[in-house]
Amino acid sequence: MSTEKEYGLIGPFKTIPKEQIYCTHIHDRHSFGVFINGEVPHESSFSLVLLELSFVLIVTQIIRHLLKPLKQPRIISEILGGIVVGPSCLGRSKTFMTWMFPGQSAYIFRNLGSFAYIYFMFVTGVKMDLLTIKKATKKQWCIAIFGMVIPGIATLTVAMLLRNSLEGEMRKLSSIWGVGASLAITSFPVLYNIIRELNLLSSDIGRMALATSVIGDVVGINGVVAFEAAKQGEGRPLAPIGYILSILAVWITIFGGTRILMFWIIKVTPEGKPVEQFYIVSILTIVLVAAFLSDMLGVALVNGPFWLGLAVPDGPPLGATLVHKCESFIQEILMPFAFANIGLMTDVFAMTAYWSKLQPLFFVALTGYLTKLVATLFMTRFFGIPLRDGVTLSLIMGLRGEVELLLFIHWLDFQMIGIPHFTMFVLLTIVITGVATPLISMAYNPNRPYMINKRRNIQHTPPNTELRILVCFIEEESVPGMTHLLEAFNPTVHSPFMVFALHLVELVGRAAPVFIDHSEEHNDHHGKSDMDDTGTIHKAFQSIQESRSDVIKIHSFTSVAPNRSMYQDVCELALDKKSSLIILPYNTSSLRGVAGTDMIQNNVKSLNTTVLDHAPCSVAVLVDKGDFRAKVGNPRMSVASLTYHFAMLFLGGSDAREALACADRMATNPNVALTVIRFLAQNGEGEDDMEKKLDDGLVTAFWVKYEGNEKVAYREVVVRNGEETVAAIRAMNSEDYDLWIVGRKLGINPILIEGLSSWSESQELGVIGDYVASVDLGSSASVLVVQQQVLRDKETESGGLRGRISRYFSSFACF
Repeated sequence: MSTEKEYGLIGPFKTIPKEQIYCTHIHDRHSFGVFINGEVPHESSFSLVLLELSFVLIVTQIIRHLLKPLKQPRIISEILGGIVVGPSCLGRSKTFMTWMFPGQSAYIFRNLGSFAYIYFMFVTGVKMDLLTIKKATKKQWCIAIFGMVIPGIATLTVAMLLRNSLEGEMRKLSSIWGVGASLAITSFPVLYNIIRELNLLSSDIGRMALATSVIGDVVGINGVVAFEAAKQGEGRPLAPIGYILSILAVWITIFGGTRILMFWIIKVTPEGKPVEQFYIVSILTIVLVAAFLSDMLGVALVNGPFWLGLAVPDGPPLGATLVHKCESFIQEILMPFAFANIGLMTDVFAMTAYWSKLQPLFFVALTGYLTKLVATLFMTRFFGIPLRDGVTLSLIMGLRGEVELLLFIHWLDFQMIGIPHFTMFVLLTIVITGVATPLISMAYNPNRPYMINKRRNIQHTPPNTELRILVCFIEEESVPGMTHLLEAFNPTVHSPFMVFALHLVELVGRAAPVFIDHSEEHNDHHGKSDMDDTGTIHKAFQSIQESRSDVIKIHSFTSVAPNRSMYQDVCELALDKKSSLIILPYNTSSLRGVAGTDMIQNNVKSLNTTVLDHAPCSVAVLVDKGDFRAKVGNPRMSVASLTYHFAMLFLGGSDAREALACADRMATNPNVALTVIRFLAQNGEGEDDMEKKLDDGLVTAFWVKYEGNEKVAYREVVVRNGEETVAAIRAMNSEDYDLWIVGRKLGINPILIEGLSSWSESQELGVIGDYVASVDLGSSASVLVVQQQVLRDKETESGGLRGRISRYFSSFACF
C-alpha cells in the first residue's frame, strides 16, 4: 500500500498521511476534585467537557443579551458563540486551544453535535403536520413552487456559466444540483423556530409561511434524495436509480411500521393518562436506529430521524409527550455542542486568504438568495397580497438556520467544499438571517389589523339591537361563572345576544396552530383526538341556547395556539365577528388560600394582559370566586328565579363609563338589584374637565332612567385620597353583594387612588379591581373589571415604517 495514501478522520478536518498518524493519551479517568489533587480541568475528560460546554453557553448567552436590542433570533447568537470559541476568534490563541480544546476535544463535540441534530430533526418531524399540505390553498402551493423553481433555475444557470471557475468537486453536476436545491428550499425547522420567536405563529403571515415551508420541504426532500443518489452513483449510470429505489423501499417500510406502532401506543394509553415511560424510551431508541440506517445507506444522518418524527401523530398524547420531554434538553444542552462544532470548523482567516477562488460560489449563493426573495414577492403581488405583507413573507422565506448548517457539514463530508467555502456559507447564513429578522419585525406588525377607529363597545351599542359577545375560557371551572354572567346581562327578544364561545388550548406537540369552527367540524376532524374535553365544555354553552333559543345564539370555536400568541386568535375572532365585548376569565384557583398566595396562572395572566392591550373592542375580566355561580344548582342557568345584588364603583373615565353601561344592561334584569357608588374628589381636585363632562352626562342619564326604580340605588361619596376610597369600599362590604363592577383604569382621577398603586399587584385588574378582588377586602363577591375599547389609528399607533425604525434604534440606544 502506498505511503502517500491519505486517510480522512472526520469530514471537515484535514486529511493526513498515514505515516504521520501517531497515538496520543486519551483521558480515561474522572477527576475527584481537580484543584484538591493538584490537577487542571483539561487533564480530566469529564471535567473538560463540562468546562467547554459551560464556556460555550456563557459566551452564547452574553452575545444573545448584547444582540437582544437588534431583534436577532436565538440561532444567530448561538452560531456567533461557536465562532467566538473557534479559530476565527479565541481559537487563534494556541494557549487557549491547548487549555480549552486539547487533543481530540473537537472529536467529542462533533459526535455530540451529531446527536443533537438527530434528535432536533426528530422532534421537528414530530411537530410537523403533513396534513397541512392537504389543506394548503392554491395560493400557498403557487408561492411555494414558484419560490423554489425560479431560484433553482437561476442558481443552476449562474453555476453553469461559472462552472469553469469553480473548483474540483463543485464543478460536477451533482454538486451544482445539491447547492442549487438547498438555496431554493426554505426549511420548516428553521422557519418555525424563528417565527415562534417573533410571535407570528398565529398571524396570517405566520400561518401562510408555515404551510408554504411544509410544501417546500416535502418537495425538496426529492431534490435532496436525488443529490445523494447522484453523489453515490457517480460514474455508474444506473446506480442512482437503484440507490433511490432502495432508499424508498427502506423508508416506506420503516415509516409504515413505525406509524402502526405509534397508533398502537396511543390505543393502549388510557384516555387522559400520560404515555408510559417505557414507550417513550423505546421510541427514542428507534430514533438512533433510524440514524444508523441513514448513515449506512449513505444519506444525511438526520434523514431517518426526521422521517421517523413525521410518522409520530402530532399533538397529545404521544407527540405532545415526546416534545415536552425532549425539546428543552435538546435545545439547551445538546444543540450548543452542534453550534460549537460549527464554530470550530469556521475560520474567517482561511476564507480571506482564499477569497479570489470563493467569488464564483459566492455569486451562485447570492443569486439563489436574491431570486428567492424576488420570486416570492412577485407571487404575493400576483395574488393581491398587500405589499407590506408580501415583503414580510419574502423575508421569512429567505431565513436560514440549523438545516442549512447541517447541509454545509454534509458537503464537507462529500469533499464538495473546503473550510474556506464552509466559512463563507456560515457567514452568509448569519448575514441573511441576521438582516431579515429585524426587517420582518419592522415591516410587519401582527397587531395592526386590530387597530380600528369604529366604535365597538357596550356604551355605544343601541339597546334594541343584537349584542355580540366573545366569551373565552381555558379551563372548565370558568364556564359556569361565564354562563351566569351572560344571563345577568339580560338578553331579550328586542336585544338578543350572539355569543361566540372560544375554548383556548395551549399548543403542545405540534408546530402549526389550529383553529376549529365547531359548526363545521363534520367537515374537518383535525385535532379532535387531543381535545376530547372540548365538546363537553361547549355543551354547557349549547344548553343555554336550548333553554333560551329565542334570545341567545351560540357559536363554538376552539383555538390551539402557543400561550404567547393566543391573544391573536381572540382579537382576530372578535374583529371578524364584530364583537362589542370580550369576556376573559381570571384564574382564582388559589383565591381561597392564605393571603399572599399567588392567585394567577402565568398563561392566563399573559393572555388577559395582551388581549387588554390589543383588543378591537371592549374587554371584561371576570374574577369568579364561586359564590356568584353557587346560588344556581342547575347548570342550565336559572338566574331568572333568583335575586342578585350588584355593586358598581364609578371612579370616572372611559372604563368606568363602559362599566356603567354594562351595569345599566344588568339593571334591566328584574332579578338584579344594583347599587351605583360614584366617587368624587373633594373640591374637584385633580379632575379632567372633559372627562368630568362625559361622566356627568352618562351618570345623569342613568339616574334619570332609574329614578323611580326601587331596585336601583345611586349614591355619591366625596374622598380626599386613596385611603378614604378604600375606607368607603370597606364600609360598603358590609352589605351582601354578589358582584362588584368596576372600570379598569383609563380616566380615573389620580386623587381617588393616591397611595394605592404601590401595593397593587394585578395590572390586568387595575388598582380598584385588584383591591376588591383581593383577600384583603374579605368579600366573597365576584368581580367584573371592564375596559372600554381603545380607538387606535393604524398609522398613528404603528408610526409607519419610518416610526418603527426610529423606535427600534432608540431602544438600542437606550440599551
